[in-house]
Amino acid sequence: MSFSTTLTVNGVSRTLALDDPRVTLLDLLRERLDLTGSKKGCDRGQCGACTVLVDGRRINSCLALAISHDGADILTIEGVAHGEQLHPVQAAFIAHDGLQCGFCTPGQIMSAIGLIQEGQTGHDPERVREGMSGNLCRCGAYSGITAAVLEAQLSFEETERKQVA
Repeated sequence: MSFSTTLTVNGVSRTLALDDPRVTLLDLLRERLDLTGSKKGCDRGQCGACTVLVDGRRINSCLALAISHDGADILTIEGVAHGEQLHPVQAAFIAHDGLQCGFCTPGQIMSAIGLIQEGQTGHDPERVREGMSGNLCRCGAYSGITAAVLEAQLSFEETERKQVA
């Protein structure tokens, strides 16, 4: 028996037939759609390497069944930049050395984007660390990650001020 699911992934509507209703969103993205930016780290929802945004909310895609997100809008790391123009969070991660080996970086960036969109960052490094606590970095790039998220938040606030003015 085949199950059909329709997802909008990085702005493109995709209808897929699933032979197994137990396929995770992470496996669907990586194996069926060749979007390998989201990583399979722990496969238990503990490391955050698989973080994507579903309808604007951060989720661990290794814990989410693909079929349960029928009709959802999914944003992965591959859909964040606009051509050669990096997303402000991506640029901030580079500017602040918010990465070392890079394995966790896609999940970190997606979590940071979600955190900023949720309005949970403020200007407090401790709030950022708490909000990003579901994303682990084995290399210990946490100070650069925190600085990058704070800079990106300020960048978004500046853009909003300019649009209002």
